[in-house]
Amino acid sequence: MIQLLKKHQFKLFVVILLFVGLSLLTAFSDKPSSDTVEISLLDNRIQNTKAAYIPSQCYTKTRGQNDRIHNPCFSCHTNPKTPNFIDDSELQLSYDFRDTARKNPWTNLFKDRTAAVEKISDEEIMRYVRQSNYFDEHGDIRLTKKLQQVPEAWDVNKDGKWNGYQPDCYYNFDQEGFDRDPSGKDTGWRAFGYTPFLGTFWPTNGSTDDVLIRLNESFRQNEAGQYDRAVYKLNLAIVEALIQNKDVTIPPTDEKVYGVDLDHNGKFNIATQVVFKWDPRNGINMSYVGKAKQLLDAKQTQLAAGLYPVGTEFLHTVRYIDMDDKDQIQLAARIKELRYGVKINWNNYSQLRNASMSETKEIHDFPERLRRIVGNPEAGMLNGVGWAYQAFIEDKTGELRPQSYEESVNCMGCHSGLGVTTDSSFAFPRKLSADNFQAGWYYWNQKGIQGLKEPQWKDGTWEYTQYLTQNQSANEFRNNDEVIAKFFKEDGSLKQDEADKIHQDISVLLSPSRERAMMLNKAYKVIVDEQSYIYGRDAHVKPITTSWDIVPAGETTGVESPVLRP
Repeated sequence: MIQLLKKHQFKLFVVILLFVGLSLLTAFSDKPSSDTVEISLLDNRIQNTKAAYIPSQCYTKTRGQNDRIHNPCFSCHTNPKTPNFIDDSELQLSYDFRDTARKNPWTNLFKDRTAAVEKISDEEIMRYVRQSNYFDEHGDIRLTKKLQQVPEAWDVNKDGKWNGYQPDCYYNFDQEGFDRDPSGKDTGWRAFGYTPFLGTFWPTNGSTDDVLIRLNESFRQNEAGQYDRAVYKLNLAIVEALIQNKDVTIPPTDEKVYGVDLDHNGKFNIATQVVFKWDPRNGINMSYVGKAKQLLDAKQTQLAAGLYPVGTEFLHTVRYIDMDDKDQIQLAARIKELRYGVKINWNNYSQLRNASMSETKEIHDFPERLRRIVGNPEAGMLNGVGWAYQAFIEDKTGELRPQSYEESVNCMGCHSGLGVTTDSSFAFPRKLSADNFQAGWYYWNQKGIQGLKEPQWKDGTWEYTQYLTQNQSANEFRNNDEVIAKFFKEDGSLKQDEADKIHQDISVLLSPSRERAMMLNKAYKVIVDEQSYIYGRDAHVKPITTSWDIVPAGETTGVESPVLRP
């Protein structure tokens, strides 16, 4: 037995030596191999925090200098719109953390990255962000090619196949926003313009992004089961009306062709609108067209206001900031994160209400229990109300790799349990209407944010101006000195003449200067080099001083009454 033990100890010693040797080779290599798999999806152990679903922004100190109260919280935590039954507006008033989550786990916030950023030249970072890590030199999708022979460390169920999303968008959009593959066929993905969500996702805070939608195959087919773009466009318009709860303008359409009274005028005629009228308790319904209509009539698919049909997909890239010769921001070729979501099952209104009530009961009965996120980074993480999410992120060489379990958990808090979302989504409810460029169906390289009007709430409130007024900055951490200097007086009050410009052109607020864009690109590149995502992904140079290290028990925000959306 002793000899056997010594033998195993020797083997272990050799393994350790090999591991150390490989680590040293990697550490001193000028350029690590892009084939190196540096992360294993087979290990679900948490290295940093089990509360990774709570984003770093939630640890912001709302009490600022001179007793000023800042309220960025209303952007996410607010009164919901049915069928979202989560009213979390009270989180504007207090930090409702479990004791086990009061310690801020996002330690990257407190790092000073000045020296690391200064080592990167403007020329170097611009070369980097302009190199695509999505396409190879032949125009093929790099990650998809790699997933054809999935690395063993990424194969969660060990079946030799990648069972999650395989990137299939070519970012080759026509004048209706449809993506086409190299053969010219529609991939099903369609780009749309939208007003960026408040705070973090404004380009002035470090990233550009895009969002694409794709409906299930049956929604793209006519009644004969053949792909039909006209049918698909109508079904997208119907979904838009259902999600936004409003009428949607369409090109003149003969309703007799589809057997659907799109404009709800009681007859089949030439419709120019999909009219939103849905009150099934009183016999008022809507319908899809084509194959999806057949499935709806046969009760094999579902339709409800505020909900996407099963099979709906979203593709979202978060990118570095590029700029043209006129210092106008552009989406960089290099992707920071490729995010994917798919609706895999249907929850009706009663089920969604029960899910919300169950969450409330869970918090009451087990006040110290953290959420348990089910799923895995290959097949997707489940948000509990019908959606699966997964994502890819840059590895140390800049190539895209799947996120780990812990990295994926970080995405889940925002896509579940927030009052502001519509069926777990942010962007499509903010899609631009038909009176915009290409009826709102376009990609950002076809038209940028310049000239987009500021969104307004139903009561006329200017949304971005409201955010500036409530928060007195352009982001939760209040470290965007560029916006503060441009839009605020020394006493913290808003410069009204500058704010008025946003009403007609949001780029006045959202676009950073070239200097700031380069600085934030470099700051994020440092995080990529470290592969330290589990400690925070926020791009900044100086340490954040407006975040709690430990949130005091019972701490209030100082906000006297929540900001509610009409």
